Amino acid sequence: MTNRKYPIGIQDFREIRSGNYLYVDKTDLIHQLLSSGKYFFLSRPRRFGKSLLLSTIKEIYSGSRDLFTGLRIENEWDWEQKYSVIHLKFSSVNYQKLGLYAALSNEIVSIAQNFSIQLINKELKDQFRELLEKMGRQQKVVLIIDEYDKPIIDYLENQEKALENRSLLKQFYSVIKDADPFIEFMLITGVSKFSKVSIFSDLNNLKDLTLNVRFNNLVGITQSELLHQFRDRINDIAESQSLSSDELIEKIKYWYNGYRWGGKDTIYNPFSLLNYLQDGQFNNYWFETGTPTFLVELLRQEGNFNLDEQGFASLLALSSFDIEQINTQTVLFQTGYLTINDLNFEEGWCTLHYPNKEVKASLEQLLMDAFRYGNGKSLPLILQLRQALLGNNLEEVMSIINAAFSSIPYDLWRGATELHYHALVHLTFSLLGNYLQSEVHSAKGRCDALVQTPSHIYAFEFKLDESAAVAVQQILSKGYLEPYQLDKRKKIAVGLNFLAEERKVGEFLWRAV
Repeated sequence: MTNRKYPIGIQDFREIRSGNYLYVDKTDLIHQLLSSGKYFFLSRPRRFGKSLLLSTIKEIYSGSRDLFTGLRIENEWDWEQKYSVIHLKFSSVNYQKLGLYAALSNEIVSIAQNFSIQLINKELKDQFRELLEKMGRQQKVVLIIDEYDKPIIDYLENQEKALENRSLLKQFYSVIKDADPFIEFMLITGVSKFSKVSIFSDLNNLKDLTLNVRFNNLVGITQSELLHQFRDRINDIAESQSLSSDELIEKIKYWYNGYRWGGKDTIYNPFSLLNYLQDGQFNNYWFETGTPTFLVELLRQEGNFNLDEQGFASLLALSSFDIEQINTQTVLFQTGYLTINDLNFEEGWCTLHYPNKEVKASLEQLLMDAFRYGNGKSLPLILQLRQALLGNNLEEVMSIINAAFSSIPYDLWRGATELHYHALVHLTFSLLGNYLQSEVHSAKGRCDALVQTPSHIYAFEFKLDESAAVAVQQILSKGYLEPYQLDKRKKIAVGLNFLAEERKVGEFLWRAV
């Protein structure tokens, strides 16, 4: 069990099964899906197993029974009934070099040739229609489309090109509805769900699985699947790190679990989880595969930094993405940087939060760098701040906080607002929470930040162009440290007054409580 190979980066079901890689059996849910309808759409973040799902479906419809030996679907499917499968993968379509029209046309011609079909038409729509009709005349075809939105997502920073590709894809997909007599089953997957008006206007019978409770677990790995499939490996890692298995399981869950799309189970990002289980060390695996520079800059421009307090989100808004009027909540949710917390289908709303430590720590570090205008030294500052607090060196704490602000070029800082200042304070102490017990507070009646070390508990209150004495007095009068009065550690109220014009802490006071 401990020597089993993990299919990291492998998206082909046949390769996984024939290569003796571990496969988390999803075929019961897949069978339910194939038996429940005809036209489906699924949106999930990148690296979540969408491509493997489509590859598995392809092998099922191709009648590859030998690949499903021992899996739940083996005795539930009619393997004698085989279908031709059109598997369109936009990751393989060379639109960046050739342009989307020419590249997609080449792909359709190539698929036709693989099935020994000669296409007469030269226009893209007509080629696609001809392919579906000729393949489906004798037996209906299965159509699976992977990363349908990639030619749009790749050009979000070039709105003109994104809109051009969206228009072309709309025309391309419009062929599908009239081809209904030739199609047995269809599943389209992608990261984002664009409004049906803009992409799938003709496919009004397309069933959206994105927030379907029944198929919440269709991709990704659940807690029960983790414990069933990987218990031996977890025990090995726990023993090597002098932890109990239960302690390690909680750490793994904290780092990589937390995704939810309507169901009761929370889901692990499979890419991060498998990488961790292979390496035996915590790292930001998923986040490093695609730094969201466009998204981070958009958040900075909006002054949006406290992503764990997004308030209510409309399910309708989350279900469609508009290129011309980008809703950051929608983008953050669809791309996997936020996930659903509370959910009310009847009233049409949900609340969003970070799914796990990997995403929260990584995105907040990028946000802090962005709010410091590209100064990429945020993490060293946080680590220095931890050491200063552990040493009870408040003078050094003030020096480090000043460094976080003073390194910003003055010509950029001139346009900063009070919100910008609050962003840096919030992100500094939120990131500190990865290394010390640090909480950032924003609710009325709570201090700005509370930091606990083995010897001290610090309550921080920040003021902008006011008075450090007022900040300390607020901590005392509001009783921010009173919940800890039975704690034997020293309790310190720290007030800081930040001078916006000079970009530094003008004064700070501290008082033992």
